[in-house]
Amino acid sequence: MKYQLFYWPSIQGRGEFVRLALEYCGAAYDDVARREGEAALENLLARRTLATPPFALPCLKAGRLFIAQTANILQFLSMRHTLCANSTVKRIWTHQLQLTIADLVVEIHDTHHPIASGLYYEQQKAAAKRRSADFIKHRMPKFLGYFEQILARETARDAWLTGKQVSYADLSLFQIIDGLRYALPKASARTLKKCPRIQALHQRVMDLPQIRAYLGSKRRIAFNQDGIFRHYAELDHSPSKTGRWP
Repeated sequence: MKYQLFYWPSIQGRGEFVRLALEYCGAAYDDVARREGEAALENLLARRTLATPPFALPCLKAGRLFIAQTANILQFLSMRHTLCANSTVKRIWTHQLQLTIADLVVEIHDTHHPIASGLYYEQQKAAAKRRSADFIKHRMPKFLGYFEQILARETARDAWLTGKQVSYADLSLFQIIDGLRYALPKASARTLKKCPRIQALHQRVMDLPQIRAYLGSKRRIAFNQDGIFRHYAELDHSPSKTGRWP
């Protein structure tokens, strides 16, 4: 089956978590809007007569089935491809990790758009400085510390989040680290010093043949100032000598 992925053609965004999964499992897919333009997305979102109409993108079409919500799409793909261990406990556990990553994605987005998505960054710059400072000092260490602890439970040095088998949650955590290194290079470097297992996982995902090929291809959209991960130097805070934050 050739899948159809409906997502914005100029950003990685939430669609990138789906792209990584499709690329890893070698599934044939059409990134619709990159070929047809954004009108194809608007047409889909306007089709409220669908049995399962999406509220927002990404949306994946598999045969006659339309599936929305990133974690939901990944769970569906894991039932068709080798993206999760084949047991009920592992499937639920992987989905739980992915939902935690979804929570983290929201907090990362809110570092630069803490008031409203419909406002420009410049219209909420002061609030963004406060929000990013809190994220860097408290939320990023808490989230990454959690995933570091999950990896530390595995005795094998090359273990993945859910054990011996790579899952879509590992691919998604890779994307989180890649994005944080782009958006908050100084702050994420400090936090990641305490997360050697996450850094090792990031490298192992990058070394997967399918992922390495994808990252070096034109299919991989570069990070930019329109996606979830945006680099604003003034938000990449570092603590002062007094320990105070902006």
